[in-house]
Amino acid sequence: MKLPNVHQAQIERGKITDYLLSSVNPRSRAKADFFLSFGFSIDRWEEFAEALKFHVASHEVARVVETAYGQRYHVDGVLETPDGRNPVVRTVWQVDLGSAYPRFITAHPRRR
Repeated sequence: MKLPNVHQAQIERGKITDYLLSSVNPRSRAKADFFLSFGFSIDRWEEFAEALKFHVASHEVARVVETAYGQRYHVDGVLETPDGRNPVVRTVWQVDLGSAYPRFITAHPRRR
């Protein structure tokens, strides 16, 4: 199964610039180190957003979790990166109650 309405998936700039690629955020420093090491950068945050959207459109949902806020979808697969090493990552998306559009929650590395 694919993420519902995958082609309308939304990613907030702050999720990338202030979280996933922020080496000064103590909660996400390890994720930033990981993604920055594959050639992503805050200056070109849109490139990372597009890679995340391509990732979710290219892979099947691995897990669905019901939350108080809506359904969360975990998607595992290869993430295309600027340096071409393309690690396996999990992205997490949520369709909020009352909404039809998935929004990006987070991403983190997975083992192959």
